[in-house]
Amino acid sequence: MTVVWFRRDLRTSDLPTLDAAADSDGPALGLFVLDDTLLKASGGPRRDFLYRSLDALDEQLGGRLLVVKGDPETVVPKVAQALDTDEVHISADYGPYGRERDERVGKKVSLVATGSPYAVAPGRVTKDDGGAYKVFTPYFRQWMEHGWRGPADTSAKTVKWLDPADVSGLPKRVKIPTEKDASDVPAGEKAASEAWSEFLEHVASYDDERNRPDLDTTSRMSVYLKYGNIHPRTMLRDLGKLRNEGAASYRRQIAWRDFYGDILFQRPDSARENYVKKFDGIELDTGKHAEDLFDAWKEGRTGFPIVDAGMRQLNSEKWMHNRVRMIVASFLVKDLHLPWWWGARYFMNRLVDGDLASNQHGWQWTAGTGTDASPYFRVFNPITQGEKFDPTGDYVRRWVPELRGEEGKAVHTLKFGRPKEYPDAIVDHKHEREVAIARFKSL
Repeated sequence: MTVVWFRRDLRTSDLPTLDAAADSDGPALGLFVLDDTLLKASGGPRRDFLYRSLDALDEQLGGRLLVVKGDPETVVPKVAQALDTDEVHISADYGPYGRERDERVGKKVSLVATGSPYAVAPGRVTKDDGGAYKVFTPYFRQWMEHGWRGPADTSAKTVKWLDPADVSGLPKRVKIPTEKDASDVPAGEKAASEAWSEFLEHVASYDDERNRPDLDTTSRMSVYLKYGNIHPRTMLRDLGKLRNEGAASYRRQIAWRDFYGDILFQRPDSARENYVKKFDGIELDTGKHAEDLFDAWKEGRTGFPIVDAGMRQLNSEKWMHNRVRMIVASFLVKDLHLPWWWGARYFMNRLVDGDLASNQHGWQWTAGTGTDASPYFRVFNPITQGEKFDPTGDYVRRWVPELRGEEGKAVHTLKFGRPKEYPDAIVDHKHEREVAIARFKSL
């Protein structure tokens, strides 16, 4: 008998861990540990999606998923002991906490790691001298040359699943929790497969439309990748069958995800600190006024339509279009002069797809402190960004009801007047841009 410890791989298809477990003698027990360290660091939307993904996985396993609550260092060895096995099968975790946790657990049981949440595992794509890439474009070229494995041919039937009720000495099985702070995104492997199939029907237009929040034509697959309801190998296989710019552009986005996973693996400190250390000295605003500006940003009442639309979408849907994520991030760090980690933390609390590597390094890109960083003199103008990427104004009108009377692009400039129920701009963008550039130059 053996144990399959599920973590960021809540599916049964294309899961090499199951092939490895099937090579062991006898049936396997499916295990998931509700770890307070991770749950407390997750916002309600992410916990909700996790719980619903666990419900779906439990159904796939015929109701035989053992869900327990506790410290994995204690719980996992106890499960292995009850099965009289020293072998626990996992998908490798490359995040800072996951690596530390697995090191602790691995001192008590034998963790057999097969596969990872990435198309190409962190540390595999390296320069000729063995060093890690710090810039995406050369990383991408080498990533493409390195290639990736095809999907594993697995299903729930790949192994015979033990019923926890038939095993004595196991930790207490708990009911999968529910979360009030929920999103409307369907969870689980079946939902992921359906969403991916639907997106593939329109992927040809992805390169042209991916920056248009008013069209809502992006894949929204990030949450399914976050929890492993689908693996990027499966997606890359399907994209490889297509010959269009949209498929090529989407493949590049998967590479960005791998790149940021690699960066976090190489530099775990970059989850909380500037990747480029010289920017530690940049002047940032703090205090009561800064906190008031931060509250206005969080609540979508900055007086800048595209910024407010994005934040209101986030607070309502627990998701935000990627182009708008860059716009609101630039506004926080370049117009309000607030620490990027304030915004990154808020995103991780509210986003259903909050992924530590992608989120933190996306923020650092915009702040100008990370890899491939946006040059310090690039300060997104929220008005022109809105006009360019929401040319019809439909995105803003959808999320800012005070502006639904404004027609076309006028919703961004408010050139016909600002409705009395809509707040005044909290800063002067032109002035704050000059302040931001001056602060960067001072370094």
